[in-house]
Order: sequence, then structure tokens, then C-alpha cells
Amino acid sequence: MLRWGRKTQIFLAGLAAFFAVSTGHAQAGGGGWEPNPDDSLLFDVRLGEYRLGDGVRGYQTPGSICIDLADTIAALDVPVSIDEDTNRAEGWAFNEENQIVIDRGRGRVRFGEASENLPEGVIYDTPEGWCVATQALASWLGIEMEADMRNALLVLSSDQPLPVQMALERQARASRLRPRLDFDLSTLPQADMPYRMWRTPSVDVVLTLGGLRDRQRNRSGIERRYEIYAAGEVLTASVDARLASDDRGTPQSLRMRAFRSSPAGNLLGPLGATHFAIGDVTSQYSPIAIQPTPGRGAVVTNRPLDQPDSFDRRTFRGELPSGWEAELYRNGQLLAFSMDRGDGRYEFVDVELRYGINRFEIVLYGPQGQVRRETEIVNVGVESIPPRQTWYWAGVSQDNRDLVNLDANAFVRAANWRAGFAVERGLNAKTSLAFHVNSLVIADERVTVLEGSVRRAVGPALVEMTGAWSDNGGYAARAQFLGRFGRAYVSAESIFARDFRTERYGTNVTGRHSLSVDHSIQLGRAVMPLRVQGTYLTRAGGVDQIDVAARISANLRRFAVTGEFGFRRQTIAGSADPPTETIAGMLANGRIGRVRLRGEARWRLAPSTAFESAALTAEWGNGENSSWRAELGYQADLDRARASVGYVRHFRRLAVTASAEAATDGSVAAGLNLVFSIGPSPRGGVQMTADKLASGGQAVARVFRDLNNDGTRQPNEPYEEGVQITTGRAPSNEPTDANGFAIVTGLAPYRPVLVGIDTSSLSDPFVQPRGPGVVVTPRPGISAVVELPLVSAGEIEGILVRAGGGALEGVDLELVDVEGMVVKTARSDFDGFFLFEGVPYGEYSVRLARLSADAIGAPAQLGRRAFVTDEDDTVRLGTIAVGSAAPAPVAAAE
Repeated sequence: MLRWGRKTQIFLAGLAAFFAVSTGHAQAGGGGWEPNPDDSLLFDVRLGEYRLGDGVRGYQTPGSICIDLADTIAALDVPVSIDEDTNRAEGWAFNEENQIVIDRGRGRVRFGEASENLPEGVIYDTPEGWCVATQALASWLGIEMEADMRNALLVLSSDQPLPVQMALERQARASRLRPRLDFDLSTLPQADMPYRMWRTPSVDVVLTLGGLRDRQRNRSGIERRYEIYAAGEVLTASVDARLASDDRGTPQSLRMRAFRSSPAGNLLGPLGATHFAIGDVTSQYSPIAIQPTPGRGAVVTNRPLDQPDSFDRRTFRGELPSGWEAELYRNGQLLAFSMDRGDGRYEFVDVELRYGINRFEIVLYGPQGQVRRETEIVNVGVESIPPRQTWYWAGVSQDNRDLVNLDANAFVRAANWRAGFAVERGLNAKTSLAFHVNSLVIADERVTVLEGSVRRAVGPALVEMTGAWSDNGGYAARAQFLGRFGRAYVSAESIFARDFRTERYGTNVTGRHSLSVDHSIQLGRAVMPLRVQGTYLTRAGGVDQIDVAARISANLRRFAVTGEFGFRRQTIAGSADPPTETIAGMLANGRIGRVRLRGEARWRLAPSTAFESAALTAEWGNGENSSWRAELGYQADLDRARASVGYVRHFRRLAVTASAEAATDGSVAAGLNLVFSIGPSPRGGVQMTADKLASGGQAVARVFRDLNNDGTRQPNEPYEEGVQITTGRAPSNEPTDANGFAIVTGLAPYRPVLVGIDTSSLSDPFVQPRGPGVVVTPRPGISAVVELPLVSAGEIEGILVRAGGGALEGVDLELVDVEGMVVKTARSDFDGFFLFEGVPYGEYSVRLARLSADAIGAPAQLGRRAFVTDEDDTVRLGTIAVGSAAPAPVAAAE
């Protein structure tokens, strides 16, 4: 609650504002009211027990309270943007289906599925910006707002938990685990994971057994397939291998490599490499000539491990549990989906980026209705250019040849050697240069290709210019442009080539010119993302080609619908009737009750109109560990309809998928798929599990009571049972057992993650973790073992006052340990009282947070130290005076 003096000030300010409004001047927008800066108000925004943002400005207008729209957007963290030039605001609130468009120019507002005229006296122009009446804004957002003038509070409530509320709840839970979320992981204790001469590999296995009778292809028989992936360590290097068979169970390919990867870039001494590999590798990309090609060889680079080769495209790969499916969205628009392929992975290759912020969201759907979301922000613009950094790549490989050849037909394919080197340098925040040199065989001729590029951020756009030359006399030039103009995203590319052979665009291409525009249009109540792309291709010999494609999407209640259109025309020299082809397609996905539905259909519109294919898939859960899948489809070229049904069952040690299919032409098929992993158990011996052990990393935590508070377990210190371990987004499968063990699987390799203790799982509030945890950098197939001590905890309290007298309210304080880490934060109450709870035993100092110290004009250091021990588990610092006067002497613990 507020002190009476503060309440009186707020009440008098509100009363003055009321009388100022009553005497009134001319109203902006009607009613004769004008904003007076002396009458402005500042509300604290409260949502339940949480305080949002840094306050919202407002005014009391005739008949209502209006609040600043920009302040409200920031407090609620909703993606709504205000464009004062067009007098328009648009975005969505809390749910992408609740689209909000405020068009003051047309006098209309749309929220969700409702649309209405803007009433007079709802939006006012103030020096701060748009000021919107609370009743109207609450209706548009779908929440309730109450302005408490007496206490200067804006109280929000909602029938459903809001995303900002759930985020604060997660932060509150995380704050019990670790005091801050913005610390540098490199400053925390690191798990020691030295490479060894031998680590027993973990093995992922996919087995498929099926029978078929295909009338169209006159095939029948039993199919037996397997894929085995193993990862371990040999001779102090990471080693992985993948063995795959053909449909008769005969080994077909074996790929192996030895490598090391380090996000810190500390490999190979002065080279500062982030990755090097020997064995089966993939060659590098270049802007014009070179396409990544697999083969046996060696590579080394210092590029960041997650940095894409091309600034305008991105590839996404990840784990896809058996029976799950994945969808890829960019800025809310569905781009692609990936079904269960049986190998436990999803892959979206060469996804095009737009200028500015690309918010990619990969949504994973489980068989029992589970939903997992993985979000990645890719900023194409100024920040995408590395200033004052130099990256390099070097490699040599033999195309399409495995280190160990099992396929006799592999020798028929071209197996030429190639070598390449690339370097990129960021000159400043807007400009970078790149150079590539490659020697390879293209169209049975060995050539050496030199390429140079300059990339520059120009206003709201990014431009890259590339020139290439080959030693056979050919040359090429490429210009690429990514930009944003208002709500339209533009991408353009133009290539000119003469006697130049390229893997990326074809050996006889003389020109390729493309332009694409992404724009969101409004049709009634729906906001529909639209993409249009055109490409003109010229080839040596007079064969030119024009491609036009369009894609439009819409979210309709529980369904997302996407329509596609494609047109192609080839112009052949000497031909008076160029062939054309036009196709159309539709994709829809959504949910009805517990059933997820996905449908797609394709038509050929030219040269003749014909229906090509259609498919409808339904999935639904059947208990906690099983699900069903049904599919109907039709292929016009085969004049065949088909129906299939599948069943997925997850056991502790393996996952099983069974399927059956029948078609109208008499074709039938049935299959059984088994997925499991085998590897060394951290508890000793061998384990078999349905989790992927080889393709992901593992963290093994062992929790114990640190009785002497030294951070190291002694023989007499017991292990702790029932403690939940957290590692970023991946929780432990189970809490710790009687021996203190907890295992977390599925960690992304080479991405540092903090392994810590979820304090909400601790039954005793006076037992806390000793520190925030240990940072682990996972390696594929390897278990990182960390020990997490629990220590007794106490409290530290005090009273914060000004040097000249008077309590200091709302001041943020930090509790710092002897290593300089902030372990707890607190905020002083109305009377200056502050309390740090659950403080592990040890020595601490108390200081003001930087923003609070700047606000009150006081030094951050308070000169107070506290010792929390068994004898003094409640430390009372007494009254601490801050301000112009020196702090009071150090208070002794009571």
C-alpha cells in the first residue's frame, strides 16, 4: 500500500485534473477537451500480483480515463505498431487470431472478428502520442481495465492467463533457480568435459519392416531397411558414423567423420577455429558458382557454428520425436510442414529470409495433443554484418564419394576432387567484404573460380554485389537486394554470365533475374499475407523461361489456409508456340476437438485443365503414450485412390509405429517401424531408451547436501532425492532418484546451457542451491556430469532511508556474493523495508541496482556486508541511509 502523503498527492493531482477538465478547452477530436501537461497522470500497471512495465501515462478526459497507447503496448508486450504517418496502428494482442487494426483515417477499428466505427472521444492526440479511452482499449484487447485514480493504479484482469503474465510467472520460477536471466554464461562455473581417447558411443537405431504389392509398378515383396547413427569419442576427437541399407537390408552407405567443434573458437591454436573435420564432410557455398556437395575430405572454419552460409537463406534442423509433426512459420505465416520421416529429425532447407526481423517459429505437435514451440529471431540488416571480425573457411574433398564405399554404383558418379578457401571481413557496422577461391570440375572441365563480394546496408535495405571469374575466360556478376518499404518486403536478384559455368544456377545459364514482394492485405476482417514472385531465366542456345508464383494465406478461426499459384512459359528460339504450364494448389491445417487435420490439393490449369492430387490426414491421441493417424488420398495420373491408417506407441525403451495402406487398384502395403537408442548409462552399464542419445547431448546432474558449504561432496554428505533439474527449455525426464541422479536428454549440441536446480521442487524453503548452477556445452552422444550442491539458507533484511530522512520506496537492491555475482534481488516497500529470502549460507554485500542508483543520485555501493551462517541465519542490517550523506556504519548481524 502507499503512504498517506503519496495518496494525498495523487488524489489532489486527480482532483486538479478533474476541475481542469470541467473548465475545459477545445477537445481534440470532439467535446472541447485539450491535453494539459500539468494534468497528466502516471499509472502503475498491475496484473494480479505483477507490476508491468515502467508505468503508463494518461489523462482524465470527459467521461473517461485515457491512457497512452504506446506505453500500454510496451507494458503488455503485444506486437502492435503505430504508424503516425498513415494514422494507423495494427498488430495482434495475446493471440494471432485477435488481429487489431486502428485506422483513424477511415474512422474504423477492427479487433478479432468484430469491426466498428471509431466513436468520437475515444482517441485523443496528446504530446506523448495517442491517448485511448480505457473502456474502448480494454474491449479491443479482450481484457478488463480499471483505472484507480486514488492509488494511481491501472488494474488489469483477464479470464485467461495472458502471455505477459505467463512470462512473468516463468521468470518468477526461474528467479528461484537463478537470480538473473541476463548474465553472461561465460562468467559462471563451467563443466569440465575433456576429450578422451575413448568414449563408448551412443547409437540411434531406426528399423523398418514392410510388405507391399504395387500394381502400377508391378512390384511386390518384403522390404527391410535400417539406419544406424552412432556418436562417441576416439583419440580425443568426436566421431560419428551413419550406416544405411537399401530396401533389401543390404548396407548401402556408410559415412564417418572425426571432428571437433567449439563455440568459443579456441581450436587449432592460432587458427582460432570453431570447427574442423576429417572424413565425410560437405563443401562450402559461394554466391554464384559453388553448391555445397558431400564427399570425403577435410574442412576447417572459424565461422560461428549457427551462422548460415548465405545471408538471405536459412536451414532449420532439429529433433522430431516419433509420431510428431513440425510446422514452420515466419512472422505468423505457415511456410512448410514436416511429417514423421522415421529418422527422428525435421528439416527445412533454404528457407528464404526477408529484410528486417524474421521471427521463425517451429511448432511441434505430439500425438496426444502436445505442443512445443521453438522460436528463432534472424535479423537481416545492419546487425547481420559482423563488424571488425574476420571469418574464414577452407576445405578439400572428393565429390559424392564416401570415406568407406559400400555402393558399387558410387564409382559411376563423378568423383572429382575440389578445394576451396573463403574469407569474410566486416569493415564496419554496415559494410563487409568476402572473397572465395575454388578449384573444381564443372561439366567435365576443371576450372578455378574467383569470387569477390561487397555487402552494404543502405537505409532500409541490404545490398550485395558479387563478381566472379574463371580461368577458362568466363565471368559473371550478381546483384542482390533485400529491403522493406512500409509493410512490403522486397527481394530482388539479377545474374549475368558469359561462358561461365556454375553449380548453383546451371552450366548454360546466361542470366537469371527475379523479384519477389511480400505484403499483408486486409480483406474484410482477415489479414492475409501475400507473396508474389517472378523469375526470368535465359540460357545459351535461346531457351528462355519465365516463372511466376503467388502464395496467399489466411487464418480462419481454427484453420490456416494457404493458396498457391504457379505459371511457367518457355520460349524456344525458332518456335512460334512457346509451351506454358499453370498449376494451382491449396493447403489447409487446423484442429477439430482433439483431431488435427491437414489437407492439400493440386490442379493443373494449363495446357489442359485437370485435377492432379488430393490428400487429407487426421491425427488424434489415444491415451498418454499412443496415437492414431489416418490418411485419404487420390492421384489422378495413376487414377488411384488410397487409404492408410497408422498407430504409434511410445514405450520407455522404444517407440513403435505400425501402418497399413490399400488402394483402389489392388495395391496394398503394411509396415512396422521401431526406433530406439542404446548407449552407456551414467548410472553404469548399458541403457536402452526411446530418446535420441547419439544425435543430441545429455546432462547428468547429481544433487547432494553440502553440509560444510565448500561446494565439493564429502563421503558423509547425503544425496538429495526428488529434486527437479532444469536446463534451459529441456526439463529433466524425472526428478533425482535415491542416489541424487537426474538425466536430461535432447540438448542441442554445442549450445552452452545452464544446468541448475528448480527451487520450487525443494520441500524445505531454508535449503537452497549453492550458486546458479553449472554451464554445460553438450556434445553429441556424450553425457556431461555435474554436481549441484544444496546448502542451508537464511534471510537478510534492512530499511532503506534517505540521508536527510524519509523512507525510500520502490528502490531495487542486489545481493552480491564474494565472487561478484548477483544472487538475489529485492525491492524496498513503502516504508523502505527490504528482504532477501532463501539466501544460501555465505558472505554477501548489498548494493543499489544501477538504474535505482542513477534515479536517486546515490552511489550504488552501500558499504554493508552480511554473513549468513548457522548461528546467524537471519541477518538484520538495520537502517541504511543513502544520498548525499555517507552511508551509516556497517551493522552487525542480530
